[in-house]
Order: sequence, then C-alpha cells, then structure tokens
Amino acid sequence: DCLRELFDPADRRYLYPFINCTNCGPRYTIIDDIPYDRPGTSMRHFKMCAACQSEYDDPANRRFHAQPNACAECGPHVSLYTSRREPVDTDNPVKKAADLIRQGQIVAVKGLGGYHLVADARNNEAVLRLRKRKMREEKPLAVMSPDLEHIRTYARVEPAEEKLLTSIQRPIVLLPKKTPGTIAEAVAPRNKYWGVMLPYTPLHYLLLNQGFAALVMTSANLTDEPIAIDNGDAFERLADIADYFLVLNRDIYLRSDDSIVRHSAGQTRYIRRSRGFVPVPVFLDRTVPSILSCGAELKNTICITKNDKAFLSQHIGDLENKITLDFFQLTVDHLQRILQIRPEIIACDMHPDYLSTRFAKEQKNTRLIEVQHHHAHIVSCMAEHRLEGEVIGLSFDGTGYGSDGAVWGGEVLVAGAGQFERVAHLAYVPMPGSAAAVKEPWRMAVSYLRDAFGDAFWDLDLPVLKQNDSQKLKIMAEMIQKGINCPSTSSLGRLFDGVAAIAGIRNRVNFEGQAAMELEMLAADDIDSIYDFEWLTGTEDHIRILPAPIIQGVVEDVQNGLSISEISIKFHKTLIALFSEICAGVRRDRELNRVVLSGGCFQNSILLSGMIQELASRDFEVFAHERVPANDGGISLGQAMVAAAVLGS
Repeated sequence: DCLRELFDPADRRYLYPFINCTNCGPRYTIIDDIPYDRPGTSMRHFKMCAACQSEYDDPANRRFHAQPNACAECGPHVSLYTSRREPVDTDNPVKKAADLIRQGQIVAVKGLGGYHLVADARNNEAVLRLRKRKMREEKPLAVMSPDLEHIRTYARVEPAEEKLLTSIQRPIVLLPKKTPGTIAEAVAPRNKYWGVMLPYTPLHYLLLNQGFAALVMTSANLTDEPIAIDNGDAFERLADIADYFLVLNRDIYLRSDDSIVRHSAGQTRYIRRSRGFVPVPVFLDRTVPSILSCGAELKNTICITKNDKAFLSQHIGDLENKITLDFFQLTVDHLQRILQIRPEIIACDMHPDYLSTRFAKEQKNTRLIEVQHHHAHIVSCMAEHRLEGEVIGLSFDGTGYGSDGAVWGGEVLVAGAGQFERVAHLAYVPMPGSAAAVKEPWRMAVSYLRDAFGDAFWDLDLPVLKQNDSQKLKIMAEMIQKGINCPSTSSLGRLFDGVAAIAGIRNRVNFEGQAAMELEMLAADDIDSIYDFEWLTGTEDHIRILPAPIIQGVVEDVQNGLSISEISIKFHKTLIALFSEICAGVRRDRELNRVVLSGGCFQNSILLSGMIQELASRDFEVFAHERVPANDGGISLGQAMVAAAVLGS
C-alpha cells in the first residue's frame, strides 16, 4: 500500500522518502526505550501535522498508532552534501544523487540501520575505486536491484531464493552468478555468488527508480570498524571514501547491518543475522534464568534470555578495536533496557584475551560462567532445535580457545547442555606466527608439509615453495622446529587454508576464510575418489585424526598435475567420509544417534550438504543451524544455554 502511494502523483506522500504505516512494522533501530510509543523513538523530534495526527488517531486507518508516521510537511527530510559538508543546491536530492552515481561517484546514503556506500554496480572502475578507499580488496560487496526481473539478468533465482528475497526482512541473499552478466566482476571477484537484496526503505525505491539495474550497497565503514549511523560521525569517518552524502535528519539509535542468508542443504542458513530478524527471539524448550552472554571475538553478537526466549542482538562485528567495543557496550545496555532485564548471571568465552571476556569479568554483582568455545557452538544448535540429552557434536571452525590452552577447531564432542567430552579431533600441528598464519595460509602449508614429510618437504615440487621467499620459508621451518611463536592447533579451518595454499590457490588472504572459500568455489562436482585418512587412539582414550595422509595425497595430486577443482572435491569428500566414520564409531561406543553440526566451516555448502547426506544415509539424525548462524554470530546463544544448564545442575 505504501509503495503504491509513494509513486502515485495524486497522493499527498508522493515521492516522500519516509512513507510508512503499521503494516510496514516497527523500526528497531529508531527505538530508544519501551513502550514502543513515539516519545521513545527518534521520531519524537517531529511533531505531526493535523493530517498525520488524524491518521494516527483513527482506529480505522492503517496508520493508527504508526509511530514513525509523517509526511513532507511535518516529518524527516533528505539532503545532499559534498564530502566537505557543503550542501548541494538541488530541489531533488535523490535524483541528483542518482545522477552522480551514474557518473561514477560514490555516495554515502543513510538508511534504516546505518549508512551504505553506494556505487553503480555495472561500473567496474567505480567499484574498484570504492574498494581502494574502503580498504576492502576482495571481500564481496552486496548489491541491490529494484525487482526480481533485474536480478534474474545476472543471477540464478530458484523459488527458495525468491521467497527469501521478497520476504519482509529483505536480507542479502547469496545467488549463483549468471555468465556473462551485467554486474562488474570487481563486485565479487573469484566468487561463484552475488550477494543480492531488494529495496527495503522508500529511499531505496526512489533511488533505484532512477534507472539503475543494480547498485553496490555496502556497509559504510572502514574495514574492521562498525557501520556509521550518526551524520557527524559519517562525515568524519567516510570523508575519504564517499564523494557525496545523501543524509536524513532522523536519528538512528542503534546500528544494524544487513542480514545475509543463503539457501543450502534444503534450508535457509544465516551467515549474518541482523536487520529484519533482530530482536525476534529464539524460542527455548524451557524457562531459564535471565542471563547475559557476551559472545566471541569475531562476528560478535550478545544474547539475553528472558523466560523461555533468547534474544540475540544484531551483528556487532569483530571486537578488535575501541569503536566496536563501544558499540558492544551500547548494545548490551540497549537490549537490557528494552527487555527490562538486569541479568545477574553473565556468560563468556574461556579465551582470556577476548574483549568480550574482559568485559564480562569486569561486571560487578554478577555470577560469571566461562564456556568453552566449541561446546557453545554445539549447544547453540541444540538450543534452536530444542534438543535435550547428549549428542555427537561436530564443531569445525578456524579458531577457538581449547580447554588445554591450544587452538581448537576440528572437534568431535559428546555434548549435553551442561558438559562435554572431546572424543576426537584433528591432531595438533604448529601454527607458525600465531595470528599471522590466519592471514598468510602459506605458513600453514609449511606446517602441514613438515608434519607430513619431515625435512624432505624441501624437495617437493610445489607452487607454495616456489612462490614464497626461500629465506622466509627457512625462518618458518626453524620457528616450527624450535616451537617459537607456534601455538598448537587442531583447527579444520587452518587445514582448509593449508590445502588451499599447497594446491596453489592463495598464499595470503584479504579477509577471514578467503582461501577456504575459494577452495570451495573451485570444487568440481563429478569426482568420487577420496584421499587416504588415518586416526590414532591414544592413552587419553580419544581419537587423534592425522592430517599427514591427506596432505600427502594432495601433494601427490599437485605434483601429478591434477586440476585444483579435482583436488578440492577430493579433499571435501575425504572430510565427509572421515568424519562420518568417526561418528559411526562414537555411535557404537556411546549409543548416540543424533549428530549436531556447528561452527564456521559449515558455511561451506559442500561440506554441510555432504555431511548431512552421508550421515542421513547411515541412519543418523542430523541437525544443523536454521535460526542462528553456524559461525561465531550464533555462539552467544550457546553460551547462555550452557550457563543455564550449569546453574540448573
């Protein structure tokens, strides 16, 4: 109804960028306090005119008690500025902004949960300039198109994706690329997918109505910083990125990035659960105490429980700087205020150096419960499926602080809500340079090669050994031999990195998980063979899975000239066969038949679909994430439920 009125020249809200009604729903990002009445929102600064007040007061009108109700006479308005904060003289700021974008300019546009940086998605030069200024070299950028017809010109849209695109939440949906297409390759290089969304505010519709097939619509921030929401802050932080600013004078109280989803293994899977889905709760199977859980370091969210509901926050981001920590603390305060809860129990990750853990330990008059990272992953998935008792948990990711102080990430657990046992894991290898190994997968390649071949790895004919400086390789080998700055890791994410580097895909990454993602993207789909695998049962009565036989198989294929696509699918299918066998063994020993899949590695569609299919063929009940992300964005839910179980026992 609002969309029809927006483009009706006879309507009094014709082309008004803030048209809305009760059917459009509340706007979480403008709510300061409850109850959800106009004085508790950023609309309190705009006194309704007589016509708007009449609609607001009329129970028969669809704008009855629509808190953001407004029109051009009494409501917010849009203005256009240069990056130097100089107003642009124009009667139509939206049309002028569109003209500038068409000319290749970058425009910062204030939206519902923050600013976007906007460029013409068909202009490769403009997209590359945006990347350079934003310091986002290769990570995919989201695009927005006016309708499904335009999207279908450059992406494949199945019925499930169409349903997601057109849902009221309007998330970014990952869609397979069509080739050739009309979108600049620089939008998502070396990637099989576009991240696409439809308009979700009147301003978006007005902008796209200026003749665009697609606009880059990416979060307005520098890499590793939160999205800008305040006009003054936007001018300060974005002046070197945006050429112009399309601003509005309605405040955003709480930033909220766009949500990201994909349809995978027959279900909707969240990659980022934020705008549109927050603060809708996850419903629990029982009433639990009021708990605040602080999440992890990367892709941070918080969670607050209230009775039988768990309220996860919007995406906060990576807690690696003060500006993101401030946003974290603001989110904690805001969610407690609107839920009217002051939790007396606080849960956090065991990692002593996470800023979220430090925050938790600084809180007074609260009971602190520390939760192991991978246990929280499994319990988060158990919580959304309302599973009681024990399960076999496959917890696969890049980094998590283990109970023994090592870096975990390739874990098979027998877990209940209140406790877990580590029954199998990838055998430890050194992680040379610690965090540097995450950004430089060639380091993990050296570690796995030395583990598999000893000093004979120097004689191997591999791209990774030719492409990297020989002196650096020697230093790395010496670090590993002497154990200098080489924490032990069992991470499956690091194994993906190592294989990607050995296969010749990438020695360095520009964003988290890039090497593993590209290894997935390059996989063939018609190979049935797998690599040899082996595990040992040690004195601690848990299984250590040896990476060496897999690495030896990969190296042999690389040296024999097998294509990267064939190596990739063989590696994926090896993992699927390996961990299915492990699960079968655990079932024999423990009489457990439910398998829970969690952790960032399960964003890999080949791994997720393959594990579900193979385990189901062996008559396991398999559970994967459908309501919260498999990555660390869902971990706060698991922390809360572990804490609730500990309190209950």
